Parts: sequence; structure tokens; C-alpha cells
Amino acid sequence: MAEEEEESELSDKHKVEIAKWFLLNSPPGEIQYVAKDVKSILSSDDLYNEAASEAFPFYNKSHLISLQMSNRSGDVLVTSFGELEGNAFLEPRTAQVAIVDHVKQVCTDVRPATDEELPTPYVEEFRCNLDAEVLKYVEEAYPKGVCSVYCINGKDVEGPGSNFELAVVISAARHSPQNFCNGSWSSVWNIEFKYDQQTVEVKGKTQVGAHYFEEGNVQLDAKHECKDATLFQAPEECALAITSIIRHHETEYLASLEASYLNLPDSTFKDLRRKLPVTRTLFPWHNTLQFSLTRDISKELGIGK
Repeated sequence: MAEEEEESELSDKHKVEIAKWFLLNSPPGEIQYVAKDVKSILSSDDLYNEAASEAFPFYNKSHLISLQMSNRSGDVLVTSFGELEGNAFLEPRTAQVAIVDHVKQVCTDVRPATDEELPTPYVEEFRCNLDAEVLKYVEEAYPKGVCSVYCINGKDVEGPGSNFELAVVISAARHSPQNFCNGSWSSVWNIEFKYDQQTVEVKGKTQVGAHYFEEGNVQLDAKHECKDATLFQAPEECALAITSIIRHHETEYLASLEASYLNLPDSTFKDLRRKLPVTRTLFPWHNTLQFSLTRDISKELGIGK
């Protein structure tokens, strides 16, 4: 007598972990659609809220989403570089702090930044000049781009003689679900100002994501890292040199992506299938009339004999 297999019900903890996985792996700009389906499948507000409260903050920061501030004074980037306590995020350009609702992906309140949350005037001069030059570049290169420059180390440096570090964050997204496509570009540039060596080291990480889902499901997830350096100069000269480095490397990477797309039909797509069928003979596409499906079937079934 065969034993019947007993189906075990998933635990609530397991359900939450699965829900978080789906939320965290949502394509750019699609987490709200995924969340709606996940909530419907769970059929439990408590389980959904637990999963969403953990997944949304991580998703928002990893995708560097931008939100319009509630006082309409600009956009704030949701990034760990500007993260403060209580779902608050610094917007350095306007010296404001935005309070964010991660699950709804909206800014609920804005307050002025305190002196403790901002760098010293010496560091701010470097940050402000770099921010102005990067903003010009982003406005030229990205139709819907948002950028910000943060001081992530040494914000208490009062003058020449000490090292400090800035971070340039660039985020651009184009969401068009009605046309079955969404995409995003994000790049983070760590800028180390080394006074003792009189150099500025630049390290960049770029991530590009795209999702096409018209009668199919194709996703792109590309990452790129690079580094460069320039001389430690006055704030204005440093800003120009660093922005030039960023422009060069991002333009070069974009060109490499475009080149790889051109090679897709001749390389990548061909590698997805056999070079030859199992018969080891190429199919004669130029003369398909030599094959007769009816004749072959009749022969196999013995029809007409």
C-alpha cells in the first residue's frame, strides 16, 4: 500500500522571506506592481507589512530612487550616503532633510538640516563646486537625471592639512509600463581628497538595469567599475577635473554597451542554440521544397500501401 505524502504548510516566517525575495528582485520602477500581487497572494496584511517594511527601504536605497520633496523645492535621492535617523535623508544642495515613507515611496515632510548634519565651510566649498559642475553634466547627459554630492568622511575638516571624502551619486530612470519597458542608470563615485599626497582618487561604480516585457520577458543587469585620479587643486579646478573624469568614463561605458548590443545578433543570440541540429546537418533554408512533411508522415504510417 503506497504511503500518501503529506503537504506541509509554509510557516509565516518562510512566507515573509519569499515575499521579500520577490520585492527585492523587482525590476526598476516595478516594485509597486510586484507588491500588489504579493499582497494578494499572501492574503494577510500583517505578513505583507512585515515583508514590505524590510524590503522597500533596501530596494529604494539600492536603486537610488529620487522623490520630490513635499515642499516642492526639489528632489531628494534615497541613498545610504544621505541617510539619517528615522527615515530621514539629507539633500545637501538645499541643506534640507526629507522624511520618507519607504513603502509608499513619497516624501512626507521636510525640515532644515542642522549644522551637525552639514560639512564645515572648507569642505562645503569643494562639495558645492563639484555639485554645480556635476549638475551641468547630468542635465546635458540624462533627460531625467538627478544627482547629489555628499561628504561621507571628514566633514569636520576645518582647513588644508587633512583628508576628506565626497561621494557623487547620479540616478536616472525612464519608466514606461504602458510601452512594456522600464530602465534605470545609477552611478556612485567616491572621491578621496588626499592632502598629504596632493592627489584626488576617483572610484566609480555604475549599474544599468532594463526590463522589456512585451510578449516576453527580457532583463538587463549590467555593472561596471573603474578608477582614476587627478591633482589636488583649488575647489573650482578640482570640480572641473573630477567632472571631466566622470564624463569620460560614463561615456566610454555607454559606448561599450551600445557596441555589445550591435553584436547581439552575431554572437550572443547565436550562442543560445546549437550550431548544428542533432543530425549534424544544416537545414537547407534556401530550398525547403525538397522536404515533404505529408510524404514523410505517409511513409512512416504506411498510408497508401
